[in-house]
Amino acid sequence: MVTAANLAVGLVALLHGYFLVLEMFLWTTPYGRRVFGLTPEKAALTRTLAANQGLYNGFLAAGLAWALWIGAGEDGHALKVFFLGCVIVAGIFGAATASRKILWVQAVPGAVALALVCAASA
Repeated sequence: MVTAANLAVGLVALLHGYFLVLEMFLWTTPYGRRVFGLTPEKAALTRTLAANQGLYNGFLAAGLAWALWIGAGEDGHALKVFFLGCVIVAGIFGAATASRKILWVQAVPGAVALALVCAASA
């Protein structure tokens, strides 16, 4: 169960690393615009906001990677729970304010990983 939990945490971390790249570096490219459904004009206008959002996603990825690096002890568990909770809250907020799709690509994977982390520590 610990392996499954760590794999799920790692997947969520990788997803947030991918979000960082999309939002900070690919936002105005054809690929980034297609992913987010943006016109070139809207992408250019929102580029700075997207980069800021990407940086926050990078912090979530770094926190989850840190938790995995620390390991299965109390500190690693607490960090996993904290950062996965942040992922879930961010995903719910994003779904409520930006796009319902965010619930499925951010909050649900975070919730699954959190459930596995909690089950592995029981």
